[in-house]
Amino acid sequence: MSFRSIVAFAGVLTLWSASVAAETVKIGVTPGPHAQILEAVKPIAAKNGLDLQLVEFSDYVVPNAALDAGDIQANSFQNQPYLDNQKADRGYKIEAAGLTVNFPIGVYSKKHKSWAEIPDGGKISIPNDPTNGGRALLLLRDKGAIKLKDGVGFKPTVLDVTDNSKKLKFVEVDAAQAPRALDDVDAAVINTNYATQAGLDPVKDPILREGSEGPLRQPDRGSRRGQGQAVGQDPRGQLSHG
Repeated sequence: MSFRSIVAFAGVLTLWSASVAAETVKIGVTPGPHAQILEAVKPIAAKNGLDLQLVEFSDYVVPNAALDAGDIQANSFQNQPYLDNQKADRGYKIEAAGLTVNFPIGVYSKKHKSWAEIPDGGKISIPNDPTNGGRALLLLRDKGAIKLKDGVGFKPTVLDVTDNSKKLKFVEVDAAQAPRALDDVDAAVINTNYATQAGLDPVKDPILREGSEGPLRQPDRGSRRGQGQAVGQDPRGQLSHG
């Protein structure tokens, strides 16, 4: 864990504590790095009068639903395009509260030691949600494995593939199930939190990995309930932006 990551979280939590002094705040996280970083931040938050309770979710869908329903007061697991997509699709009244961290997505394989070994017609699993599935395709494009239509933005689909010289077959799976797909495919694109949870090393094990040129190299964002609300406030008590 880098010191920079801890400072990023501490800065956000210190800001929140000004609005919810001496209060317990439930924060939704996914297992792995996001949960580990916030565990390290808990004593820092406590010094500012904020008692953090972490609620772990095993997938990417439930944390925003729980936040919108008021079951938790904040979450930290997603990037801005994913949050924007969830709000547009589901009508959630949640907003980005601050910057956290982002982790490179990687391509893993149990059958091949390098991307060059992937055979023609090989099966590649990618996440089935628009944002992470698009991120997987952008990674493959950036590494020269495929070509995509111009102007696809953050959410290309397999229908946007214009050149697929290896005739790869894409298998869409739930992001949380991607590690389990490794036995059935030639390679799988896996988010770092699910990779580490499955015992994979996100630095040593990927045969391809998102680099600094990746489209989501900006930090992830935490989320909070309600436009203009401070985290921890009752959703009925709207606070305007200052």
